[in-house]
Amino acid sequence: MRYLAAILIGGLLFNSTPVSGAEWKGKASTWKGYQRFAFEVDGKACHVTLPKKPAAGKPWVWRARFPNYHPEADLLLLERGFHIGFINTGGMLGSPRALDHWDKFYEFMAKERGMAKKVALEAVSRGGLFAYRWAARHPDRVACIYADVPVCDFKSWPLKRGNGGDKLWQHLLKEYGLTHEQALNYRENPIDVLAPLAKAKIPLLHLITLNDKIVPPEENTFVLAKRYRKLGGQIDLIEVKEGTEKSSGHHCTHPDPKRAADFIAVHVRKAIPKPLSAFHRRIGHSCALCLPPLP
Repeated sequence: MRYLAAILIGGLLFNSTPVSGAEWKGKASTWKGYQRFAFEVDGKACHVTLPKKPAAGKPWVWRARFPNYHPEADLLLLERGFHIGFINTGGMLGSPRALDHWDKFYEFMAKERGMAKKVALEAVSRGGLFAYRWAARHPDRVACIYADVPVCDFKSWPLKRGNGGDKLWQHLLKEYGLTHEQALNYRENPIDVLAPLAKAKIPLLHLITLNDKIVPPEENTFVLAKRYRKLGGQIDLIEVKEGTEKSSGHHCTHPDPKRAADFIAVHVRKAIPKPLSAFHRRIGHSCALCLPPLP
């Protein structure tokens, strides 16, 4: 009986047929051996990378900025049946206007394409401004957040350390519709909007470099982690002692992509509604055989 259960649960992992690109419209290409389709949503360039066989419940990862940086975890997730989505809101720096575009992309993915209602957000560097602010806007749509050297406070980057200098800071002020003084008192940075995430019990994982001079963890991740834990939230850190000299410590070789992929897979699985067998639908009951397997 134990082996029968294992077989039945394992059979739920993948749909019986490979993904067909016919259901996606746009410009087709190949990314690291996987089909990718490029198109527009709400006037912004987007793309989705398709797994060869989709996992049950159509789980997906949403990359915030720099979608090709540290792709190792994404490749592991594609192998497990995840879709990988991206909308290019470029220099909008997580502004309210950018988040409106994100809303449209989510509606396209979840409602039009039938992707899982709760998505895993991946945030690289300035992508932290997008991911955390959107998650605070829609905590019910987020399964977990995995962040790679993320910006958690724009008073750290770009105000203090942006490589675009004052020009980049002025661009941010324009995007957010703030004066300099208003920005200094702004309370909607990622470090400030954690309460809705903690209430929703959204788990977090950050990869940081301890010698990062562009987005120092002391001004970003460490502040966020302390506040999130105080709110009762769960956050784990992957700490790399030294990032590359060329990047002023901001970039590094990924030390453990499997840990990142496993983190995402576990928490997305928990967020996918458990399907019922025909028998259990009739009797209105769920059991272990009805649980979707770990993607």
